[in-house]
Amino acid sequence: KVIWTVLVTILGHASSLPVGEDALCTAEELAKYRIIFTGKWSQTAFPKQYPLYRPPAQWSSLLGVTHSSDYSMWKENEYASNGVRDFAEKGEAWALMKEIEEAGEKIQSVHGIFSAPAISSGTGQTSTELEVHPRHPLVSFVVRIVPSPDWFVGIDSLNLCEGDHWMEEVSVDLFPYDAGTDSGFTFSSPNFATIPQDTVKEITCSSPSHPANSFYYPKLKILPPIAQVTMVKIKKSQLGLSAPFINLPAKNNEVIDTVS
Repeated sequence: KVIWTVLVTILGHASSLPVGEDALCTAEELAKYRIIFTGKWSQTAFPKQYPLYRPPAQWSSLLGVTHSSDYSMWKENEYASNGVRDFAEKGEAWALMKEIEEAGEKIQSVHGIFSAPAISSGTGQTSTELEVHPRHPLVSFVVRIVPSPDWFVGIDSLNLCEGDHWMEEVSVDLFPYDAGTDSGFTFSSPNFATIPQDTVKEITCSSPSHPANSFYYPKLKILPPIAQVTMVKIKKSQLGLSAPFINLPAKNNEVIDTVS
């Protein structure tokens, strides 16, 4: 009896130990959010080589996932997966979706996949809904910058859980990233594979430090945000109702264009 009691006590204690950084989430069972992606890629804010035709400046569809810390869609300073490469270069989502599904099947690190429609201009909004779970409180997504060699914006593992509750609303300014798979400098550069592949890096007003770089603005300290994402928790009374698009205030030297 003594041995059995000790064993039960040990097992009970072990089952209560955290298994990862996101195991600390003790919020209600699940939460739903509306995610609003706002493109801020205007000719006023980004005049250099701004694409006006064939094709004009626009955004691909948004592809995202809710997950645990065991999964990573993409990370700065790490190599992009084949799926992220295909999405960043060509907007093709099949390989990336297969990678997400395989991760979910192998280690149950994925709770759900979500997507939002493309935006046919550099400025505008698109939205969808997502669901997070205490074991899967992280949100990641990618949106391709069109046209571009392999440039995208996105979020890597944003935690929507704060201890015992879900965040009511969060907004994040987005800046361009280079997937490290194509060596083009400009929006309209021809396909020129990077061999060997480089890591994912943020594109800034001074990096890559080359006059041909479409985002090279040496007189600026930082680039204005090229996009923004806002996630708003949906109250239970609002489930099933469509939330209106929202207009977000300007920050720093950013220019807000009228959203049609």
